[in-house]
Amino acid sequence: MNTLLSSKGKQLVKLYEEMAEDGYERTDSSYVKEAFSDFELRAYRKSVQDVFEKYSVSTVLDYGCGGSDWKAPNFDDSGESAIEYFQLEKLYRYEPARDIDERQVAQCVISFDVLEHIFVSDIPNVLRDMFSYAKDLLVLNVACYPAAAKLPNGENAHITVRDPMWWKGVVDGIAVEYPEVSIWLICSVGWRKSDSFDIWSGAMWQKDEKFVIDY
Repeated sequence: MNTLLSSKGKQLVKLYEEMAEDGYERTDSSYVKEAFSDFELRAYRKSVQDVFEKYSVSTVLDYGCGGSDWKAPNFDDSGESAIEYFQLEKLYRYEPARDIDERQVAQCVISFDVLEHIFVSDIPNVLRDMFSYAKDLLVLNVACYPAAAKLPNGENAHITVRDPMWWKGVVDGIAVEYPEVSIWLICSVGWRKSDSFDIWSGAMWQKDEKFVIDY
């Protein structure tokens, strides 16, 4: 990933590596030892499962997986792991802060709570990297509010906090380069408060009879 990033982006990765190793301080002054270990996808599992079934997803690349363990039991109330719950054949992970790089083309690239941690000038390159590994579908969840976590330098860990429509515009600008990839963008406007855009693709724009595109 370092080839994708600016010098400031590379500095950020070092800070996230430090947090993954040592934990981090929260804005309430408490300390979290196990950094980024929550499986954020769990809260959206039913909606994601429905989309996976619609697109017959059997291979997934988790881009910016943090400490999420797709093989651990109890992802769902049934006791299944995430791989079992989504009936996946292959699961690949990418997490530069933990030296995990299994990037390869998958039917779906999924990325939860990642883009808001990227330095603003690096976001287009990171999005292009995500698109390049997605054969059919890109699922993005972006937090649009400040984090409870602080970087080791004292700044908020959500370094790029923007409005949902800003994110939609940025993704649209990259989507035209990958017209066959469908995108599902979920924007969290607060803790467990999310709005999502209808799934779209660049190819849909071209097939639409109208010139005014509303999605």
